[in-house]
Order: sequence, then structure tokens, then C-alpha cells
Amino acid sequence: MKKTITSIICGAVTISLLAGCGTDKPNTTATSTAAASAKPVTIKFHAYGSEAQQNWSKIIDGFQTKNPNIKVDLINLSEKGDTQEYAKKLDLSAASGEDMDVMMFSEAGMYAQRVALGMVAPLDEYISKEGYKESEEYKVDTQLNGKYYALPGKFNPWYVMLNTDHLKEAGLEVPKDWTWTEFQDYAKKLTKGDGPTKRYGTYFHGPQGGGWLEFMRLALANQPDNSDYLKADGTSNLDSPLFRKSVEMRYQMEKVDKSSTPYTDMISQKLNYRPQFFNQSASMIVIGSWMNSEIGGTEQFPLNFKAAVAPFPKNNASDPSGYSMVTTDFYAVSAKAKHPQEAYQFIRYLTTDGILVQGKYVPSWSKVKNDQLGQIVDTILKGTKNPEKVDRDSLITVLTNARASKLVPPATYQADVYKALNEEYEKLILDKQNLDAMIKNSQDRTQKIIDAAKK
Repeated sequence: MKKTITSIICGAVTISLLAGCGTDKPNTTATSTAAASAKPVTIKFHAYGSEAQQNWSKIIDGFQTKNPNIKVDLINLSEKGDTQEYAKKLDLSAASGEDMDVMMFSEAGMYAQRVALGMVAPLDEYISKEGYKESEEYKVDTQLNGKYYALPGKFNPWYVMLNTDHLKEAGLEVPKDWTWTEFQDYAKKLTKGDGPTKRYGTYFHGPQGGGWLEFMRLALANQPDNSDYLKADGTSNLDSPLFRKSVEMRYQMEKVDKSSTPYTDMISQKLNYRPQFFNQSASMIVIGSWMNSEIGGTEQFPLNFKAAVAPFPKNNASDPSGYSMVTTDFYAVSAKAKHPQEAYQFIRYLTTDGILVQGKYVPSWSKVKNDQLGQIVDTILKGTKNPEKVDRDSLITVLTNARASKLVPPATYQADVYKALNEEYEKLILDKQNLDAMIKNSQDRTQKIIDAAKK
């Protein structure tokens, strides 16, 4: 049977990250609509991430101050911010009939899958009533099947975090524009020592368990178009030479250069990118700029060295700079919400004034002024333990010049593709097959999944 959401259309992220936090006037939409709510209600907000990571109390307090008749009850399904744990618990909560009004999704695939399952209510009526266009109001177009089911929160391009003490020791500068070949060279020069105390040039946090598949398409991701495993029409993109380059680079760095943390260590020791970087076990990590709020160190992971940021590497020196994967949070109203109007008011606040109050992320909200990016960065860094140890100028430069690759519509069979690719990569990196076999098997398995979805 043909699956029901093969016609998903996700709008492209077309605007470069040139965001700031100055606004002509506060967003008063949620306040004015909430004023009409005479009867006090409580909405259930299912989310993930600790208070230190997300500042949930600041957002909720700010909203409740403007909307005294609406109480927000935070249901935190993963204090540590594990999105896979969150997704499993969210689905269990929905299946058990638990009350939920607002939910969040960490990426487009998670969002599209829950829309397909009927868990999420369309927002078009609210948006139309309020009188704005989502594609103009926000930098991420969240449209699926011609309807809007979520509003986007943060706007996080990927970049490279660097230990500048290690760079100085190796006689290296903070890169302002570089290629993957140069990244590999840096990793080799930054690798030091042997055995259990060995310091690696870099650490890659995936793929693992069918997730973190970004780390298998690093060379693909720096393209303006066709930057994912599947194309916009749902066909395979694995014949791209950049897919092969991505995998070959990972193999070269781990097996030949020995400049990246072994995959077996990541899996067996359950390693995470935060301790690997902050404990100085790796000098560089490629990661999303959600780390802006942690780069200056936290209680759990203090910054005991100087750090900087470099742009996502390019394939060739002549390629346009700044393209990378971009992540956002999708905030949605449950299809079974008891208070859908109030739930919409909350996500509208959360994705506008609320994200500024949160002080953790650069917003997707397009009404934020470009020339105030420095203020946003300063606000974010002030929330860390040692902002003075962060190269502020490098961070602002990277964020200013970041550009989003065109967002590819998530397919219903995407999780199956991810699982297959992860399995084939493991066979390669564990020396159970060579690169040619890995590429061919990945292509064949992906095509079978695509063909099965069409039946």
C-alpha cells in the first residue's frame, strides 16, 4: 500500500543567517488575543532539555505575565535533552491518551512523521486570523501538504568548535574560510599522544542508532541544493560523488590518519560530543550552533581553555561559503489539545518575543533586526560560565555568513533509509566490508526502501 505522506512539501530555508534581536515594537499578538480569554486554563507543554539548556522558566514566566489567564504546565520528557528519548516518550504519552496541548520536535523528519500520524493540528486558521504569512514571518517554512502544522523556534547552522589553546600549540590559526581537506590536515596536526590519554584532532558524534546521520553526509551538506540522502522528489541521492567523499573522508581520518575518535569507542563507551570537547579529548567538533548557549562553559561542562568557531568547511576553495545543515525546533499544537487557541498563543509567543526572553538561541523570527546579532550573541554568552574565553568575533562572523542548504522534504521512509545507511557504515568502519561494497549496498538498500514505499 502506498504510504500517505509521499506528497509532503517542506518549504526551503532560503534566507541567510543575518539575524539580530532589535525589533521596532514588541510582538503583542499573543497578549491581545489572550486578553479575550476570561476563564483561566492550563495548557500542557511537552518538551525536552534542562532548565540550564533551555531557560523554560523565563519563557513561561514571560508568557504568563502577558497572559495571566493561561497557565503553562511544562512536561519535560528528557531533562538531558536527548531527542530520541523524548520522541519515544512523546509517542507513548500520545498513545496512552495523556493530555497534551503543545509539543516540540527537534527536526523536520520527527515533525513530518507526527503530522502523518495525525498527532498535530494545522495552524492555518490561526495564522490567517492573525493576518501574517508564515513564509515572511519566519526564516523556516514549515509547510507540509499545503498546510502549516508548526512554527519554528531557533535557527541553528552547523559550524566547527575549536580549542584555540590547541591551535596555538600546533601553530594553527582560527580558519575563516576552509575546505574539508584543510579540516583533515588540521585534525592530523592537532592529534597528540597515544593510548587511553590520546587527544584526537576531532570527534564525530554519529551515525549511531539510526540517528545523527548528518555525520555521514558532511561533504554533501555544504551544497546549496541536493544536500541530503534523498532528493526533493523522494528519489535517492546516493549516486552523488559527495556521498562517497563524505564516507571516504570519515574512513580516512579514523583508519589511516588516526585523527578522529574511533567509532568503536563512541559506541562502546557511549561517548558524547560535549565531554569530548570540554574535557579536551578532541580539539575540534563539527556540531550545530545550538552550542552557542554552552560554548562558554556550563556547570556540568566548564570551559577551561580558550575556544573559537570556524565556518562549516567547503569541498573546494572556489565553492560559495557558509552553506551547512540548519536545525530548528518545530513548535506544534496537539490535534487533541483541550485548549487549542491558548496553545497557539503560547507557541506564537515562544517563537517571537519568547525566544528573545529565553536568551539562548538566534531566532527564526524574521522580524529580528540584522544589526543586532551581536546583542543576541552577547546575551547568549552571558548565560555561560566563562564568556570571556570565547572568541566572540569568530562566532559572530560565522553566524552572520551562515546560509542554509535547501531543506529537502522528509519522506515517510526516511527513518528506514537512515537505519540502512547506519548499518552499512558500521560494516565499513568495523572492517566487515570495503568502501565500494558499502556504497553499493547503501544504494541498493535505499532503492529497495523507496520502491517498497511506492507499492
